Amino acid sequence: MKIFLLYFIYFICYSVIGWVAETSFVMLKTKKFVDRGFLIGPYCPIYGWGSILMILYLTQYKDNILTVFILGVIICSVLEYLTSYFMEILFKTRWWDYSNKKFNLNGRICGENCLLFGLGGIIVIYLIHPTLSKLILSIPANIFISISIMLMIIFIIDNVISLNVINKFKKTLTNIDLRKDSTQEFSKTVKESLINNHKVLQKRLLSAFPNIDLNRLAKNIKKEIKEKTEELKEDIEELKDRIKKDD
Repeated sequence: MKIFLLYFIYFICYSVIGWVAETSFVMLKTKKFVDRGFLIGPYCPIYGWGSILMILYLTQYKDNILTVFILGVIICSVLEYLTSYFMEILFKTRWWDYSNKKFNLNGRICGENCLLFGLGGIIVIYLIHPTLSKLILSIPANIFISISIMLMIIFIIDNVISLNVINKFKKTLTNIDLRKDSTQEFSKTVKESLINNHKVLQKRLLSAFPNIDLNRLAKNIKKEIKEKTEELKEDIEELKDRIKKDD
């Protein structure tokens, strides 16, 4: 149990560090604050998972910095690719797309990020983790457990709220006219709709993922609704036939 809580704390710490790094990078680029990440809290879980994987698998290669770099590239690139793939399956849209960048693979990962992952592996293994682990392990056991449980409850609640925001976000899209041929026009309509309805958390989600494919998401939602409607009609017709036979 203690090991599980220890790695959970590592996960949260690196998720927060990742959020700070990505938010700072975007701020330098856009000159404005953008709350990055899928969740509401100041953390990006993908950085947490990536760091945990690096700690587990790269520490044994600490004597060879090149190996740490290469494995950091491989591990985090695979993680980002799979995260993009499964999030697209789960939410029916792309949350980020690197198609316009060099050396990209299906728009899910790109060469620039892969190199940053390798650099991140070096920073985590040689600089951050040795200090962070000593600091966390120095916390008294009862305080450590209390902090861990509190953070876990907050994290679970955040996930529930964030998924609820996604569902409301989808409902917003179903009420927008999909006859618009222009993706840009459709995206503009979505943003205006969210602003006019004062959907604070939905607007945050939209600003956190500015490259989300809204058009694809809305069309997939409409397609699902249409398919369920057709299935319902078929069930009704089947029920009518059974009633007629019974009569």
